[in-house]
Amino acid sequence: MRNRYFFLLDVTLLALIPFVALVLRLEGIAGLGVYLQTLFLYTALTLPLRLAIAWRAGLYRCIWRFASITELERILVAGFSIAIVTSLIGLGLQFAGAPLRMPISAIAIDAMLTLAALAAPRLGARVMHLRRPRAGDAVRTIVVGAGAAGQMVAREAAHGESVHFEVVGFVDDDERKVGQMVNGVPVVGKVDDLPRIVRELGIHEVIIAMPSARGVEIRRIVELASTVGVRTRTVPSLTDIVSGRIEYSALRPVEIADLLRRAPIDTDFSKVRVLAHARTVMVTGAGGSIGSELCRQIAALEPELLVVLDHSENQVFEIEVELRRRFPTLRIAPVIADIRDEARINRVFERFHPFAVFHAAAHKHVPLMEENVVEAVTNNVRGTRNVVDAAVEYGTTHFVLISTDKAVRPTSIMGATKRLAEVLVREAAVRAQRHFVVVRFGNVLGSRGSVVPTFMAQIERGGPVTVTHPEMRRYFMTIPEAVQLVLQAGAQGQGGELFVLDMGEMVRIADLARDLIRLSGLEEGADIEIRYTGMRPGEKLYEEVLFGNEDVRSTEHPKVLRVLAADTDPGMIARIDELLRQVALQSGDEATLRAAVTGLVPDFIATEERKDVLPMAKRPSGGARRV
Repeated sequence: MRNRYFFLLDVTLLALIPFVALVLRLEGIAGLGVYLQTLFLYTALTLPLRLAIAWRAGLYRCIWRFASITELERILVAGFSIAIVTSLIGLGLQFAGAPLRMPISAIAIDAMLTLAALAAPRLGARVMHLRRPRAGDAVRTIVVGAGAAGQMVAREAAHGESVHFEVVGFVDDDERKVGQMVNGVPVVGKVDDLPRIVRELGIHEVIIAMPSARGVEIRRIVELASTVGVRTRTVPSLTDIVSGRIEYSALRPVEIADLLRRAPIDTDFSKVRVLAHARTVMVTGAGGSIGSELCRQIAALEPELLVVLDHSENQVFEIEVELRRRFPTLRIAPVIADIRDEARINRVFERFHPFAVFHAAAHKHVPLMEENVVEAVTNNVRGTRNVVDAAVEYGTTHFVLISTDKAVRPTSIMGATKRLAEVLVREAAVRAQRHFVVVRFGNVLGSRGSVVPTFMAQIERGGPVTVTHPEMRRYFMTIPEAVQLVLQAGAQGQGGELFVLDMGEMVRIADLARDLIRLSGLEEGADIEIRYTGMRPGEKLYEEVLFGNEDVRSTEHPKVLRVLAADTDPGMIARIDELLRQVALQSGDEATLRAAVTGLVPDFIATEERKDVLPMAKRPSGGARRV
């Protein structure tokens, strides 16, 4: 029995309590002899019942050093239940042959002593555990946020077996909490007081326990902590917790995504589920950053079958292993296929007949595609044509193309080929009368080859951190929030629409680099240098998501805009097909092919013509937002 020592203690104390209660009632042992027969009978009848009630209330199944309000409730229930039972027995003893009944006041004293006897040893075990000596290397810590997450951190610090930090106080901007105690820990001030509090209390670490806080709040805290040279960690964001990727109690260093964090996205899962629940869903490019996150979120919608398609064997293996671990009942079909192989793609669609397809397979690196025009065209245009045509042929109802803001007034081959892919999907929607749509958004944090991993690698090597231009700005989203909005847009699409995601304000890349240097515990100039290298082929200073003259409508979701389908140039598809035939026949050199691609996009403008041009559709007000 887990609580055998408490059981033996209860047997002893509960057997003695009736005698103690009667002595207190009589104010001494004089006159006790008159009640001895009643007392013994009362004890013999009530002791087994007391122990049985305590057992039933679960007092012998708890680990009392970790006791909480729930365990206190068990003690109170047991104590009051025992009081009722013993009162009835004490008052009815005369009917059982006792010469006298127990005095009512003695019964009341007995009830109070019983509750104390049950509570004191158990709560004592809890208090002793809380007051155990801390490890000598415990880090003195301040927690920002005295809400539920902050209390969780404090509890973990109090009784976690492998925790090496000691919470000495909270800071919180709620003035009602300042000066109060939360879980036995004082709220010592507001967030702006953090530098003073760190110095006065000898703090070595700050933990941000605000999982729903926006990036601007996280930035303020990190900057205040950095002024006094203390390390900053955080609990996961609300998005990570809800998605199940990260446990609530997992502390980690503050990352750049925290500084860009926006208000949590309100996803209407009842409408998104129609895309996947009990259906066959295919994701192309499933091993990539966006594709793999699409697989995770679609898997949670309980599809009948998830077809995971990618050209990379290793990436398909990795996402399949992860999905089978997290969703053991999910049926998965791993497919290794190149979307440029028309016959292979047709066989895959013929086998699975997917209800919904999310097309995320594409070449995305702008400078690389400038040097590999054939690859950009065959993958982004030919590959999309193959997948779209197969979707039409084999009855796919929903098709979502993942596009990019680089397709708007493109200055690169990559942007131009994605623009042509958009045309193919929107034309197929009109031709087949299906729910085929395009979703366009900007950069995602943490994707393979993106700017953040590149900067981090440069910082780890000691620098310099290379930025192409001091005024280079981009829109950023986290991968999970981008995919949530992709699913939301896909569920709303009726056919031929182009959806644009609200990505907030543009971020200056140089500021992004400075924040990463600071989060790494270094100082720009003193420890590491930022070096400007000049814009690369195909790049532009500012990205756009709209042309400025498109018919833009709001949708049911505040972060998703709908751009109504424009009439497709009747000859455009024929000219795209001619381009693809030219590539297939390998006719012409790279310059000829580049001219053919750019000639299909009327608003294509060479990079050098745009270096100082702000976007018409969405100019940044007051400059770019700092991260």
